[in-house]
Amino acid sequence: MEHEPVKRIKTTKIGIKTNDSNEQLTSAEMGKLWVTYEGNTMAKCVLSYYLQHVDDQDIKKIIENALSLSESLVKRIKEILVKENFPLPVGCTEEDVNLGAPRLFSDEFYLHYLKYAIKAGLSIYSIAIPLVTRKDIKDFFIHTLDSTVKLITQINEVLEEKGALVKPPKIPIPKRIDFAKRQSYLHGFFGDNRPLHALEISHLFDNTENNATSKALLIAFSQVAKTEKVKKFMIRGKEISNKHIEVCSQKLHKDNLPSPKSLDDLVSVSTIAPFSDKLMLWHKIDMFSMKIRSYANGASLNGRRDIGAMYAKFIMDVSLYVEDGANIMIDHGWMEQPPEAVDREDLAKG
Repeated sequence: MEHEPVKRIKTTKIGIKTNDSNEQLTSAEMGKLWVTYEGNTMAKCVLSYYLQHVDDQDIKKIIENALSLSESLVKRIKEILVKENFPLPVGCTEEDVNLGAPRLFSDEFYLHYLKYAIKAGLSIYSIAIPLVTRKDIKDFFIHTLDSTVKLITQINEVLEEKGALVKPPKIPIPKRIDFAKRQSYLHGFFGDNRPLHALEISHLFDNTENNATSKALLIAFSQVAKTEKVKKFMIRGKEISNKHIEVCSQKLHKDNLPSPKSLDDLVSVSTIAPFSDKLMLWHKIDMFSMKIRSYANGASLNGRRDIGAMYAKFIMDVSLYVEDGANIMIDHGWMEQPPEAVDREDLAKG
């Protein structure tokens, strides 16, 4: 199929004025800049490795655009933090990536991975905008959100051109406006359940799609992890993701609706690690933490009790998993702390 080549997103220079008011960063601004910096240092490592093993030129351009965006965000945040005398987070560095490692994923996987990771980034950037008040920081996050939306749009276009875009299920257009007439609208455990409504379908589909990508990534990470604890942690994460895929898919299939495909076959058989155990562990803690928000969103827009109970169980599964991962990070001295409030009680002791 002939199509226009993927355009490069101009992200290397962020034309945002610096802070001239000497206004101190708020906790929200510190926190959002910190997590954006940390996440994009990790993205730089991951995407730099992907570029070593990509044949499709359209997909290569997408990865280059994503890498350029991450580099520009890290650079701009560094400038802000240095000016504020804020200690730079460590994040991920060149020591956390082995660019000489063999191919671990197929080209198609890179598109699914970027879509999966960008959803997490969008949730951070969109929530930052109403919270931050300093003009230069607000402008930065508006720019970041806009650039990220353009990138995900490109990714979906290329996925569709490659025949790899799985769209959410179609349902009939309503013939009329209707209102719930009985309490049975909320039922879901026993008896005749009403069909899923559009918002329930959307989030069941989205969470299944996210978990399909997550599972494939966990398979890859479990193959290459060096320490036994990290390897077991990845295998456990794969089992959790697989179970959540099964449960969400069953809800969709019961109403004769399709679910996203598995991506397991897009992982190679390599056992040589392209990433450090620290990066892989932090990556999964970070992305599983985002699952909590995604599941909570699904629960908030749901109307059936069985689906509400399902999301509550999912959130518990993920919360326990993230806590165990954090303990491994702490044991190895890998867990960086976000900026925190003053411990007044500790000061009083001094």
